[in-house]
Amino acid sequence: MNKIIFGFFAVFLYFAVGQSLECYDCKLGLGSLCYTTKKTCDAGQQCFSGLGTAVGFVDIKMKGCLEVSKCNKTEQETLFSNSSAKIYQITKTCCSTDLCNSALGHFSAVSMAFTTITSVFMVKFLI
Repeated sequence: MNKIIFGFFAVFLYFAVGQSLECYDCKLGLGSLCYTTKKTCDAGQQCFSGLGTAVGFVDIKMKGCLEVSKCNKTEQETLFSNSSAKIYQITKTCCSTDLCNSALGHFSAVSMAFTTITSVFMVKFLI
C-alpha cells in the first residue's frame, strides 16, 4: 500500500512542477533598467517580454504573464480614450517555459530534469 501512495506522490510531483509556469515580472522598465520579481502565471497564460517606445523616443520594457490570445502583438496606449496622442507602443513576445522571458532564464530544463530523475528513482525504489 505504501508503494502505491509513494508512486502517486512521485507522479503528482512531476506534473505539479510541470504545470505551473514561472515568469519574470516587471511592470515598467526604462532603457536597460527593469526591476524584476518572479511570478507564477495562471492557466492559459504564458511569459512575455515587451519592448517598445514611449512618447516616441524613450525605450521601455515590460515582463510578466499574458493571456495567449494577446501574445505576439503590438499595442498602442493613449492618455485618454478619445485622444489621438500616443503615450507608448509596445510589442509583447511570448514564450512557454519557466523564466524564459529573460536572457538568464534557462532554468526550466534543469528543474524538469531534476524532477524527472527524482520521480524515476522514487518509482524504481518502490517497485
